[in-house]
Amino acid sequence: MTQPQPTKTPNLEEPKFGFNNYAEKLNGRAAMIGFIITLAIEYFTGQGLLSWLGLN
Repeated sequence: MTQPQPTKTPNLEEPKFGFNNYAEKLNGRAAMIGFIITLAIEYFTGQGLLSWLGLN
């Protein structure tokens, strides 16, 4: 005897936290912006980021 197949797929919501597509895209974009800002600081000041912050 065969099981009847569902006629509709369930509409599952994206999780609000954890590893989901939105969080991963946002994190990647923030990392790229931070990297570009770090490169700009090093280019315009002639110092590394840690030296610029006074930590070196």
